[in-house]
Amino acid sequence: MRMVDLITKKRDGGTLSKEEVAFFVHGYTKGDIPDYQASAFLMTVYFNGMTEEETAWLTEEMANSGETFDLSSIEGKKVDKHSTGGVGDKITLITGPLVAAIGIPVAKMSGRGLGHTGGTLDKLESFNGFSIDLSREQFMGLVNENKLAVAGQTGNLAPADKKLYALRDVTGTVNTIPLIASSIMSKKLASGAEAIVLDVKTGSGAFMKSLDDSKKLAETMVKIGKNLGRQTVAVITDMNQPLGFEVGNSNEVKEAIQVLSGEKITDLREISVELAAHMALLADKFSSYEEARAHLEACLDNGTALAAFRTFIGAQGGDTALVDNPELLPQADYHIEVKAPVAGFVHSIDAEGIGTAAMYLGAGRATKDDDIDHAVGITLKKKQGDAVEQGETIAILHARDAQAVDSVTKVLASYTIDTAQPKKMELIYDVIS
Repeated sequence: MRMVDLITKKRDGGTLSKEEVAFFVHGYTKGDIPDYQASAFLMTVYFNGMTEEETAWLTEEMANSGETFDLSSIEGKKVDKHSTGGVGDKITLITGPLVAAIGIPVAKMSGRGLGHTGGTLDKLESFNGFSIDLSREQFMGLVNENKLAVAGQTGNLAPADKKLYALRDVTGTVNTIPLIASSIMSKKLASGAEAIVLDVKTGSGAFMKSLDDSKKLAETMVKIGKNLGRQTVAVITDMNQPLGFEVGNSNEVKEAIQVLSGEKITDLREISVELAAHMALLADKFSSYEEARAHLEACLDNGTALAAFRTFIGAQGGDTALVDNPELLPQADYHIEVKAPVAGFVHSIDAEGIGTAAMYLGAGRATKDDDIDHAVGITLKKKQGDAVEQGETIAILHARDAQAVDSVTKVLASYTIDTAQPKKMELIYDVIS
């Protein structure tokens, strides 16, 4: 088999066999196929796409290109949750303990964030002493004991995806649905979950800006799961403004604790319960969606979910005093109020712009080697649909210095204020199963 023949076949609209897909993935991972041929192949996929079967085979081969996790020693049906990413997305910090509180095991392997804010691991490291470096035995043991553990991804998890993504990033082939879907799902498969719930974001702060593209991505990932024997559900949720009111690592942890304590922060609670309900159904915990939602709402209101979060933090070495007193979490030295330039209603908030402003403050990484400042971030005081007076505070920046000029400018540019009251945005657009 020759790589040039696969490139030619795909260039001319042909369909690859499972053996040909395996030849490409393993040959490129081992270094037998050079970058220039892999780049040519990726470009053919960019223009010609892949069939449902090709995409499933690509995902499976990437998942099997390195270490895979066998979670069979964990009691119960393992359901994973993945988000395609957004601004203020602290949903995992809520859904993890929420479903653990009703007895569903959550064995979560997560990566670090690159972009506007840190990832789930970075947020959790706002707790003094919290450890993500767990052996496989520790990881499995914690899930069996507490129904929840979060660890850093091993460097050998789906190495083919890591190598291919780096090549896609420099060849203009990132934004194509078969490659995006297979990249996400390969890591989920390698992590060993039996069922997967996907939170597919859509809007200004999402990877997929349009609802149509978000649906195509969701449908593709659900089909991959089906073809590879994993129950998969995708929920398409809004990312046209940041989730909740907090952006930044310790700020987002505080807000997650608020929701786990029963506070009704509408968008966070609604989306968290929606995702958790689908996780509960896939785990065969309830007979109906309505029954699942009722139990989960009760766990938020009666303190059970917060207790599960406290246990989880303590079990991985974190200081649980910070759960009960979130004001002890890292705090910035300066708090800068951003004022509304005109009166009216908030028509929109560019989520990506707010995320960029948070990164300028130090809440995220421009490169993978950048350090995260857990204390900095942004508190939104006004969101879409809210009335504002000229000079009223619309956001507060938590900063390292007293000026933060670039972030102030970016936040102001992210707000659109108009005289007419806007139509309320939807939070959940569709569920694909």
